[in-house]
Amino acid sequence: MDKEQDEQVLAALADSTRRQLLDILAAYGEASATALATQVTISRQAVVKHLWVLEKARLVTCNRVGREMRYTVCTQPIESTAQWMANLANDWDRKLKAIKHRAEMEE
Repeated sequence: MDKEQDEQVLAALADSTRRQLLDILAAYGEASATALATQVTISRQAVVKHLWVLEKARLVTCNRVGREMRYTVCTQPIESTAQWMANLANDWDRKLKAIKHRAEMEE
């Protein structure tokens, strides 16, 4: 995954409503915007806008079933972003340990 994709994932996950929609989709497996709107306190139109952001970040996919679009969660982008964050944390841990070691050597 590239930096732009990570940024889209993080931006999409920054909104609590989008995180809530992902949680609901994960629990149901798949759902339409209409079904999701019954589970949250926003309109169906607002749900569709949030789903568009999630789809753009590749966090959900949609498939047409008859006249309705059904959404499902895609975990790979979340896993890739989580791995990037873990690598970043490990890099910082190494840098902080090196600083600590140098400080202790100077004492």
